[in-house]
Amino acid sequence: FQLLLPRISYLTLVTDKVKKHFQKVMRQEEVSEIWFEYEGTPLKWHYPIGLLFDLHASNTALPWSITVHFKNFPEKDILHCHSKDVIEAHFMACIKEADALKHKSQVINEMQKKDHKQLWMGLQNDKFEQFWAINRKLMEYPPEDSGFRYIPFRIYQ
Repeated sequence: FQLLLPRISYLTLVTDKVKKHFQKVMRQEEVSEIWFEYEGTPLKWHYPIGLLFDLHASNTALPWSITVHFKNFPEKDILHCHSKDVIEAHFMACIKEADALKHKSQVINEMQKKDHKQLWMGLQNDKFEQFWAINRKLMEYPPEDSGFRYIPFRIYQ
């Protein structure tokens, strides 16, 4: 089963597609919580796909072969993700953290709920124009400023 996924997206956003594909060959009682693994390492759902690839498989050829599991969830290694609402909340929290450093939370606070939803739906549905229409506001700085005071970034090891 192959999927073409954007680097900025999350593996847990495609679990419905993955389950639908594999349900043809699995018994319902064999399916519990879905999780992904690469070469024995469980993949964290709250890391974007591109980051996971860079951390675990950047020296391998594409397509990236990931193993999908439907049972024996590795409780000690990864967090549970019970719904897409959890992924959305995590994503928005990351955006808010970045905006707090970059714009003192002014941009995200001026956005309406529909803007937050549009940003998320653009990411979730891989609709770049829908995503960028809102994300552009987070990437720009006011003309009266000569640049950003802080540029947020994270280091993953």
